[in-house]
Amino acid sequence: MTRLYSEDGEHIVLVHTEDDRFWAMDSSCPHEGGPLDLGDIEDLGDGKRVLVCPWHHFDFCLETGASSMGLQNQVYEVRVVQDMIYINTQNELCLSPIPETDTSNDDVEPSPSEDTLCFWATKILCTPDPKEKVAMTLEVQERWNSGEITEVGQATPPVQPSRKENLTVLQPGKIKRGKGGTQASRIALLHSLANIEQWAIDLSWDVIARFSSVRLDTGEPLPRQFFSDFVKVAGDEAKHYHLLETRITELDSFFGALPVHNGLWQSATDTSHDLLARLAIVHMVHEARGLDVHPQTLSRFAAQGDCSSVEVLEVIYQDEITHVAAGLRWFTYICSQEERDCLSTFHDLVKQHFKGYLKPPFNTEGRKTAGMTEEV
Repeated sequence: MTRLYSEDGEHIVLVHTEDDRFWAMDSSCPHEGGPLDLGDIEDLGDGKRVLVCPWHHFDFCLETGASSMGLQNQVYEVRVVQDMIYINTQNELCLSPIPETDTSNDDVEPSPSEDTLCFWATKILCTPDPKEKVAMTLEVQERWNSGEITEVGQATPPVQPSRKENLTVLQPGKIKRGKGGTQASRIALLHSLANIEQWAIDLSWDVIARFSSVRLDTGEPLPRQFFSDFVKVAGDEAKHYHLLETRITELDSFFGALPVHNGLWQSATDTSHDLLARLAIVHMVHEARGLDVHPQTLSRFAAQGDCSSVEVLEVIYQDEITHVAAGLRWFTYICSQEERDCLSTFHDLVKQHFKGYLKPPFNTEGRKTAGMTEEV
């Protein structure tokens, strides 16, 4: 599939199917504007094919633009004449974004390029299979670090990341994690951690895509190092999921065998409008809380002689310290640039966006290594 950029902003996706036919329709989903050029083609039989939106799985017939969900997308006649493709539209089309003639309008969102960090962040967020999500994350991390991907870019992330349909999703309070006294209980704990790590991959890519265009009160954009730090976090979380999923398989189970929850994403939704709030709640509260519970979790596996799981948990713990440090570092940087008091800003944001209160035990040593003080 190829996105064709239009001078009026109504971009088109051109689809080339296996039977060497071409189809064209508007590239934005009529539901909530999802990027149809990142969607999948499904064959429904009898020659009928649909383009499925990666955000909420609305389908659109390539021929008519009709959706089984009751929506209608605009389709365009396509003709091939002497190896040239013609699309019946009045607008000029281009393979790359058409430059804006009026650069004074900051409200116009540029279309995402097909090889920017934000383009891939959004694509990973829309990938439901965790193994594919891990593989894509590690590949994008390598390409960003090597300089093959050079631009941060801009893209609109989905409201919520995609998940495989066979997962059983429950409310967080209804998930039984176990205490590690039996193999089944240890599997439940590892399964719960793997679920958290999958969400953590998405949280890392979401903070990159969602806040890519943020400008500080000084008018300055976020430094490039901000994005590099969270690419590293995403890569670490992908590694963690892979380690946990492998260990669960070694224990004769698999990810998806037990129910999961999406409670962690609620914090992302609540802080989707405010980068400081996102850093405070996700990294300085939730991830720091992960440091707090580590000693107890580790002791449960060690008490059962599960050395392989202990090794996995130790790797995760050491990485998570650096993730808390990254959140704290960028929270402090933004507060400093905007002349805010870090401590009072943090406590105000926690009161606004964190339900309940933090209970001991606290892992003072782990928090201190990450740079957190007792006041935080």
